[in-house]
Amino acid sequence: MAASMRLCRRLILHSRYHSLNGQRWGRFYSSIVNAESGVVVGVYEDEASDGVIFTPEATKVNERTQGQLGEHVNRYCQNLKKGKGRVFYGLNEELSKIAVVSLGKQSAGVNDLEGVDEGRENIRTAVATGVRQLRDAGCKTVIVDPCSDAEAAAEGSLLSVFEYDELKAESSRKPKVNISLLNEDNSSEYHDGWRRGETLANAQNFARTLMEMPANKLTPTSFSEIAHNKRQRTDLPITIQAHSRKWAADKKMGAFLSVAKGSDEPPIFMDVRYNGAPQGVDPLVLIGKGVTFDSGGISIKPAAGMDLMRGDMGGAANVLAAMFAMASLELPVNVVGLIPLCENMVNGSAVRPGDVVTAMNGKTIQVDNTDAEGRLLLADALCYATTSFKPTVVIDLATLTGAIDVALGSAATGVFTNSQQVWDMLQQASVSTGDRVWRMPLFNHYTKQVTEAHLADVSNIGKYSRSGGSCTAAAFLREFVTDNTKWAHLDIAGVMQNKDEIPYLGKGMSGRPVRTLVDFVSRFTSV
Repeated sequence: MAASMRLCRRLILHSRYHSLNGQRWGRFYSSIVNAESGVVVGVYEDEASDGVIFTPEATKVNERTQGQLGEHVNRYCQNLKKGKGRVFYGLNEELSKIAVVSLGKQSAGVNDLEGVDEGRENIRTAVATGVRQLRDAGCKTVIVDPCSDAEAAAEGSLLSVFEYDELKAESSRKPKVNISLLNEDNSSEYHDGWRRGETLANAQNFARTLMEMPANKLTPTSFSEIAHNKRQRTDLPITIQAHSRKWAADKKMGAFLSVAKGSDEPPIFMDVRYNGAPQGVDPLVLIGKGVTFDSGGISIKPAAGMDLMRGDMGGAANVLAAMFAMASLELPVNVVGLIPLCENMVNGSAVRPGDVVTAMNGKTIQVDNTDAEGRLLLADALCYATTSFKPTVVIDLATLTGAIDVALGSAATGVFTNSQQVWDMLQQASVSTGDRVWRMPLFNHYTKQVTEAHLADVSNIGKYSRSGGSCTAAAFLREFVTDNTKWAHLDIAGVMQNKDEIPYLGKGMSGRPVRTLVDFVSRFTSV
């Protein structure tokens, strides 16, 4: 394969050069195409033959190369597999590098068994391959074929080049790439789709950045400062309040504050609001678990892998990123984001196994495991959400249990909900975004396992600790949701990281499922 690639490149470098003609092409690209720029174009498998079918934009690029691109594709890309790409060099003076990527079958669409729109996922994966290839080939500017779905193309492009390397020496960092849309006819549909995809991808990358930050760089205080600074920089219609320990104490948030007792870092309860609907319209409420480092407390975690617990604020990162994305997209909805922030550490004041704390709604909680701390934060946040607002729906997100990782791995976010409508809309959103969800049981069977505590109203773990851990955690949370509230709990512990499962995401913290969350809210506004 390597030898054939070298031969392909050598042959093409010796091809005769042609100039690009046409004012439209020049209008959009003459100022940016040069030796450090490249173009990604897509091809479909021709299901009737062994050939390929160009996308509309790829066809135009081929015309500008006087058909040379088509000749080389037919010669060297007959066996190009879905999601793979090949770079051609020197087909034109103004196009130094063209990455041709395979989009698979043109007929690909929603696969009900897989729970995903395979056509859109194919675009994300293929475009990501091309953008990375051109970046590695030295391109600083990459123009991307919308592949008939500019939103998916933008997502794959921008998610693929994310790197959290700002703490490394500059020589060790990946080069930055400017990515833009190939839109020769200036289609408003492509422009709008690209903008939405760009917004969603940037939101996910923002969440990834927060999750990757070391715990000494991202404390509850600095998380709040980052949010305020982003608000000032973007000038989006968002309001942010950072409530102190005293405020939480006045609200009688004893569960939340019990976790914070073990750390010298002061806790913060953030209230983030976006009002895109008229005043008086009831809001959606999003809640994100914000444990900026989780040692496990006195029930301390094993040393191996504990560094990953810098990402235990993934729920908070998702909520904050989603709030900015919704404001940028001007969704016609009122949303409240609640983010309880603290560390779970060990000192002389830390909560102990067997301690009893009191939540905002007056229920007492027996803390049988201090490493089951996230549900204590969420308990008070759920009480506050359901008593302080009249929410149309409450969604909480948390890297809550290792059990959900055992059950689902990284394939999907686990969803527990008391509303069929909420589930249907979350599932539909996940099919579109490719960031899947899977419904988990919220049976009364599990409730008995947390409400039969020896010392208090509820225990923070199930009495059969190894059985149904993610289900008993959800049952615990339901004790703090009022009966008439539509509510869903998203356990995102299994999707916290990406190793190699999703091709267009690099290794590291994933920022999932922020795009699904935003898509859900956009669907909810239309109901």
